[in-house]
Amino acid sequence: MRKLLPLIGTPSGSHPAGRSALTCRFRCGDACFHEVPNTSDNEYVGDVVAGALSRRSVMRAAAVVTVAAAGAGAAGVAAAPQAEAAPAAQGRPRPQKGARGLRFTPVPPNTRDAVTVPDGYRQNVVIRWGEPILRGAPAFDPERQSARAQAGQFGYNCDFLALLPLKGERNRQLLVANHEYTDEILMFRDYDPENPTREQVEIAWAAHGLAVVALEEDRGNGRLTAVSRHHLNRRLTATSEFRLTGPVAGSDLVKTSADPTGTRVLGTLNNCSGGTTPWGTTLHGEENFNQYFANGGSATDKRYGIGTGATERKWERFDKRFDLAQEPNEAHRFGWVVELDPYDPQSAPRKRTALGRFKHEAATVRLTHDGRPVVYSGDDERFDYFYKFVGSKRMRHGNSRAAREHNLSLLDEGTLYVAKLTGDSPAIDIDGTGKLPKDGEFDGSGEWIPLATATAHGAVSHVEGMTAEEVFVFTRLAGDKVGATKMDRPEDIEPNPVTGKVYVALTNNSNRGTGANPKADEANPRHANKHGHVLELTERWNRPESTRFAWSLFLVAGDPEDPSTYFAGFPKDAVSPISCPDNVAFDAHGNLWISTDGSALGSHDGLFGVATRGERRGELKQFLTVPTGAETCGPVVQDRRVLVAVQHPGEVDGATVERPASTWPDGPGSYVRPAVVAVWRADGRDIGV
Repeated sequence: MRKLLPLIGTPSGSHPAGRSALTCRFRCGDACFHEVPNTSDNEYVGDVVAGALSRRSVMRAAAVVTVAAAGAGAAGVAAAPQAEAAPAAQGRPRPQKGARGLRFTPVPPNTRDAVTVPDGYRQNVVIRWGEPILRGAPAFDPERQSARAQAGQFGYNCDFLALLPLKGERNRQLLVANHEYTDEILMFRDYDPENPTREQVEIAWAAHGLAVVALEEDRGNGRLTAVSRHHLNRRLTATSEFRLTGPVAGSDLVKTSADPTGTRVLGTLNNCSGGTTPWGTTLHGEENFNQYFANGGSATDKRYGIGTGATERKWERFDKRFDLAQEPNEAHRFGWVVELDPYDPQSAPRKRTALGRFKHEAATVRLTHDGRPVVYSGDDERFDYFYKFVGSKRMRHGNSRAAREHNLSLLDEGTLYVAKLTGDSPAIDIDGTGKLPKDGEFDGSGEWIPLATATAHGAVSHVEGMTAEEVFVFTRLAGDKVGATKMDRPEDIEPNPVTGKVYVALTNNSNRGTGANPKADEANPRHANKHGHVLELTERWNRPESTRFAWSLFLVAGDPEDPSTYFAGFPKDAVSPISCPDNVAFDAHGNLWISTDGSALGSHDGLFGVATRGERRGELKQFLTVPTGAETCGPVVQDRRVLVAVQHPGEVDGATVERPASTWPDGPGSYVRPAVVAVWRADGRDIGV
């Protein structure tokens, strides 16, 4: 066993609660240790947010199930985790109380090196990193990896997942997955972070990007398996061709020596969460793209977190486009929302520049009453903003060629807005402990401030001193100028398909109230906010195109025994503990499902369901946990199945191929492999009913 590699390049100091230094290095380039990119004097959500937790009357609903205290015990890496962990009970689950869709026995917090699911539920690993999905791709051999092989295999570290129908193919669906980033220390034996080889770099390029793969359902037990070599299966990597469309296409700001037209980009990087559209495409947010570019020097580079020296991965040694000293515009070609047509494997995905450039955590869509798209997206950075785009063209129904071509232009024309929040309590009422203000709630009002409008004939800026092209390319600076509200890492944003309310996951911000950093405010009511919270936003008249909204804090995460936590007024002795909300989704009942990233409660990350309406509003229950070092991503919640992406299992400080911290999903002697997992009820009935 060779000596452990030091954490080269890791800054001194503590990492965000619940997250390893290894994760910080490879996913976001140690963003939390860099100077905060936003140095504007805009109000902080915490200073502005003063009110949204109405305790209302104490709920008299029956208690869910008293949540078990920590864990089933740590599973040592010598013990083989189960690729299909057996649930604690066999057969049909016992009837449970709870909101419809959430009637299951909560999984207690634990540190098992496995995916743990409720009693009466089953699971299987759907597809792993390296499994072949294209014709000619070889079976995965971790000791004989190649870029050519990886380009035909399922990529690394899934985040966003979508399951789409496959008409005419019985018991089949189409999976679309983001491959956010690679962790070379866990991919390659004897990896030297200071001297990666060209082969290793090219494998990493091929392991990034997107995947489309057909899945087949076993109707007898709920299991999903990949259909290799299906005609719709596809891999898009860091070297595939993408198109720039919308107001920035052809701009001098995105032209490079390799692309003097400013319309064609090689690759997509760090795709985090995304969304699906009513017209049958998928959206993919490019998030921490800054970490891939070396030698940034401009003020705009700094505002986007791009460093002045070498990168962690050293890609700039092998392709000059990653060296901004040679190609200063290349970074401007990343940080967009990508639209993919998964039903057309010959189509080039499009980077939609009208949706703005920042660290997109999501891109979720709802339609106005007259059929125009509205897209919500968060900028995942401490003290940055969240946005929406309101399209100006109506969606056409049907699957004709003309309808599809029209709908593929919807996200190129419309207005981009940024959010400004105002709290309704005096600042003196917000003391940083999470104590409710005198009016009994953390809530307020807000407005959507227009930044720029794109049309078929050009674009117009609404920001003084910036052209429209500058607004779309340097959207963060536009938000600074108009006084948008600084938030605590706005991540996934999702409209509730039942009520129309919009939910914003704010993962955490341990820096709030520390040193010279901003103090707590009504929207961020706790100092050293290591657990995060969820904001509920109601558009005026429940019309998504409105420029006014009301907001409140729906959840303030953490241990329910902590007086600063809040669960929409539901009794705190009847909920599961939750920390660091990240990706969100909804089921058909309007329940919000929350996956976590970096739980600071001493247990592994997981997936939780919470009722958003009725007498059980705020009833939160843990549905599953993921293995050691992993983050819960996805998720997809169907009537009879839940899908999650188990991202970066084994990503623990000091871990390497030779010294794994996890042996999931295949047991000792195998490489740890990120994978997608399906969960269903053993009796075949709907989830949680």
